[in-house]
Parts: sequence; C-alpha cells; structure tokens
Amino acid sequence: MQTIIEPFRIKSVEPLRHTSREERERILHDAGFNLFLIPARDILIDLLTDSGTSAMSTEQWAAMMRGDESYAGGESFFRLQRVVQDLTGFRHVIPTHQGRAAEHILFTVLCRPGHVVPNNTHFDTTRANIEFMGARAVDLPLPEAADTQLYLDFKGNMDVAALEELIQREGATNIPLVMVTVTNNSGGGQPVSLDNLAAVKAVTARHGIPLYLDACRFAENAWFIRLRDPKCAHLSPKQIAQRMFALADGCTFSAKKDAFANIGGLLCTNDDRLATLETNLLILTEGFPTYGGLAGRDLEAIAVGLEEILDPDYLQYRIASTGYLGRHIADAGVPIVEPPGGHAIYIDCARMLPHIPRERFPAQALAVELYRHAGIRSVEIGSVMFGKSARHELLRLAIPRRVYTQSHIDYVVESILEVNQKRDQIRGFEITEEPPYLRHFSARFRPLSPVPT
Repeated sequence: MQTIIEPFRIKSVEPLRHTSREERERILHDAGFNLFLIPARDILIDLLTDSGTSAMSTEQWAAMMRGDESYAGGESFFRLQRVVQDLTGFRHVIPTHQGRAAEHILFTVLCRPGHVVPNNTHFDTTRANIEFMGARAVDLPLPEAADTQLYLDFKGNMDVAALEELIQREGATNIPLVMVTVTNNSGGGQPVSLDNLAAVKAVTARHGIPLYLDACRFAENAWFIRLRDPKCAHLSPKQIAQRMFALADGCTFSAKKDAFANIGGLLCTNDDRLATLETNLLILTEGFPTYGGLAGRDLEAIAVGLEEILDPDYLQYRIASTGYLGRHIADAGVPIVEPPGGHAIYIDCARMLPHIPRERFPAQALAVELYRHAGIRSVEIGSVMFGKSARHELLRLAIPRRVYTQSHIDYVVESILEVNQKRDQIRGFEITEEPPYLRHFSARFRPLSPVPT
C-alpha cells in the first residue's frame, strides 16, 4: 500500500479560516511582507516552524494534571530527570523555558571574545547567542552539501578534516566547545551519522575540547540512522539515540521539537564545575533548578513526549510524510534540498528563481508569494536570516508534529506547483527596517520591480 496513514486518531479539532487573495494582499502589506508579523488567525496552513507547534497526546494531557507546581523540589522535575538521564546518560539535567535559553546559558559560561565555536551548521539562535558573547560561529558542513541536488545518506555530517584544520589554525584553547546539530536544520534537515559523530568525538577528545549536540531533533536523526546505516538496522530508535548521546559531553535541547511539547528546553552536561556555573546563571535568569522557568505541568508533558517520540510507528510515518511532500514537488520540477529532510522540506530558491539575485532575497520572495497565493506560511533560510553567512537561499516548509493530515499536505503540494508555474513573475524585496540581531523575526520589506531581462 502507498497511502500514508497517520498513526493516531483525532480527538480535538481547531478550525482554520480561509482568507481571500485581496485580504492576504492587505495582510502582507500591513506586516511589512514579513510572515512572522502576520497574525496566526490569518494563516491557513502554518509551516513557519515545527517548534512548539506540535499536537500533544492524551497521555501528555493526562500527565499535565499531575504537575507538581512546588517552587523547589517538585516531583515533576524528578520524573523528567529520570527520563532524560535514561535517554542521554548525562548526569546534570538543567531545565530551561526553551532551547535558546539553554544556548544562552551555555555560551555565556563558555564563550569569550576571540573564541571560535564550530558546528556542522549553526541555526539562527545558536549563531546569535555565540556572536552576542563576542565569539565567532563557524560552519563546517561537508563540501558536498554545497550541491543541494546531490543525494547523500548523511548530508548533515560535519567536515572532520576541516574541523582538524580549524583547531590547528585557531588553537584548541580558543575553541571552548564543538557543536553538532542533529538533524542539520540550516543544512536542509539532513541527518548526521553515528560514524561522523564518533570521528568528531575522536578529534575533540584528542584536543581536550568538549563536544555538544544541539539535539532538538535527535529522534528523527536516530530514525535516519536506522534506515540508512546497515550496522544500526537492528537497533531501536532509543538505542541509537543513546549511542548518539554517549559520544557527547553535553547537549542543548529544545523540547518544542522532538518532545511534542509547546514550550521547554534542556541543558545537559557531565561536567560538575560547568553544571554549577550554569545552575547559578539559571537561577538568575530562568528560575529555580527544579523548574527552570517552566510550570510543573510542562515538565510532565516533556517527560512523556520524550518517550512517545521514539515510537517506531510514529517516526516511520513522520519521515514518510515529509518525504511525500518533497518528492511530489521535486518530481514536478521544484528544486529541493535532496534528499528530503526529516522535519521540513527546503526549496532551493536560487535555482527556482534565478532572475532574483540574492541581495533581493529570492526565498523571502517565494515565501510571500506562497502566502499570497494559498495562505501558507513558511520561512526564509537564506540571506535574510543569515546575511553574508548564508550558504543557500532556501525556503523551509517545516511540518508540525501530529497537526496536519495527508489532505493538508496535498493542498501544500498543489499550491507550490501552482506558484511554480508563474515563478518568472515573482519579484524580489529590499529591507526597510531591521534590528541588530535575528533580523528575520521583525524586519520589514518593500517589494521591488522585476529585474529587467
């Protein structure tokens, strides 16, 4: 059978509101053509992010009812701690209100001006938190990842030779940590292999540099390893995840991704001294160490979600559903980052819209046109988000977990193909307002006339 069946039943529904094209034109103008600034009520299909947008299960909702809201020492924290330690093996589990808070604490403690932090590819908040501390974020993807059309099983891997060269050039004392993002979000949602993690660990261990995972999509990465690494085909997703974490010295984690939670994050480490420093900063900025800026009910939801996410039936459906979207638009001529990723499909807008130069933001232009045409919200991952650091001009279609059905995905496919038919008419943009950091969240744009041919 070819039909993809969601491995869950729907018990509660939320209405969607259709808007007219005329309404969407006005909405875009009022939002400065920035889809982050559009009210959610005016979105039909929201693929802006998979962060915090998942549907929680009956077990998660039930667990929330036992949330212990004690300020200190709440039992909900200890339940979460047991789940996280069983999964990751890390001694210290520090809760935060979301992943970027964990990043901020980690980099505040470890980074100084002049430091360099390598990653397979930093995502937006990771890079911003590093640069806010005066350090430099360096991306070390595989050279082959520059070709969006090339098919590699583990295209999200870090370039180990480039890492070794960077350490030799900068000096190990100037590199407070090495980070690997799983899956590689900015690199097209591509997985990282266990062999690559082991090779990176060998380099960092030899130089005395801690290795951290940005582990917010660890379960999807584990499933790709199970599918594509014959040595791991007999292992469960949890066993593979445990092997991934065993290679690291710590991790940051957004529970808003692979924990089915609407809020929350974690900072984990095996280093007692670092844990003390991080906990002190946590108390200053987030809250007491047994709640970390979260309600007890949130801790309960995360604990259950971390177990549910590793269900093979769910992961098989998740990757198949994402791949369905990717293959249907790619086979019809829309260039995507190949192969399809785990949580999202990435359209290569430099290829799709060659008439729009990167300084006119082709991915932002496509995001605007897709909303204008069909009410679908997506997100630019290119020169708006990363400026001169952008390696590609991508439009990300991030799929929330357990939210949309197959008919919703079919609607997205149809809409993208319709927009693709008139791609030559799409025009670029210029920025009229922008903040100093993370400009894509609040920048405003002005449409430009088409480039003369």
